[in-house]
Amino acid sequence: MRLHVGCAMWTLTSWQGRFLPHPLPPGERLRSYATWCNAVEGNTTFYATPSRSTVESWARQTGPDFRLVVKLPRTITHEGRLTGVDEEVRSFLEAIEPLGPRAETLWIQLPGSFAPNDLGTLAGFLRRLPRSHRYAVEVRHRAFFDDARSVRLLEGVLAGVGAEWVPFDTTTLFRSPPTSDAEREAWSKKPRMPRRSVALTDRPIVRYLGRDDTASTAEGWRHWADTVAGWLREGRSPTVFVHTPDNAEALALARRFHDDVRALLPGVEPLPEPMPTEPLTLF
Repeated sequence: MRLHVGCAMWTLTSWQGRFLPHPLPPGERLRSYATWCNAVEGNTTFYATPSRSTVESWARQTGPDFRLVVKLPRTITHEGRLTGVDEEVRSFLEAIEPLGPRAETLWIQLPGSFAPNDLGTLAGFLRRLPRSHRYAVEVRHRAFFDDARSVRLLEGVLAGVGAEWVPFDTTTLFRSPPTSDAEREAWSKKPRMPRRSVALTDRPIVRYLGRDDTASTAEGWRHWADTVAGWLREGRSPTVFVHTPDNAEALALARRFHDDVRALLPGVEPLPEPMPTEPLTLF
């Protein structure tokens, strides 16, 4: 049984010298991160389609079992709203081709204005996508969480093409007022939605946002540790991304979540040993 865990990025200034070696060339940063976690969110692709050489570098730095869940560019999802974007999709798929099995699942994050009335557009878009990848959709319109009919319709669209529904669980963040600048910023920007923990496929993906306080973050993911352990027992292969408002401890927290699931299910394959932050010596 293999559980994949990761963060929203593979490099952060506050990680340098603490979790990851410093200095570290850009072409080695993902390799170092991959000794801590076996998955990462590919958020950078939302802002622009990467060059093929950049993607080849990502592939060189990771093994084939590493999961890089890349996000479709905003020109496709937010500006084009999945309409008239076939050329942009082709260019994106060609660019990420070097990732091979690392990009097993592509992430389609839709804007909060994408409503139940737009599901026909989503269905048509998903049907046109090649079956060489899996797809996972994140929605933020409130009706997909509060209206039972809208939930059923979306689940039906996703099930029709074997796509997953990605929950972004922010309930821990909004449980009590913010206590730091990073938490206040997160309060102003992150979606406030009910928690959803239903897997539609054998590759569920969870995005969990905690607090800057590590104890609060770990307390808030108890539900997910139990849920993920249950999925693993069912033969599913989940991926969980751990966020905090400042992400300063997110790398260590992702491993801690993995440890918590292994405490419930010792048969889960362990993570690799992290790369030392200092060069090894003989003495």
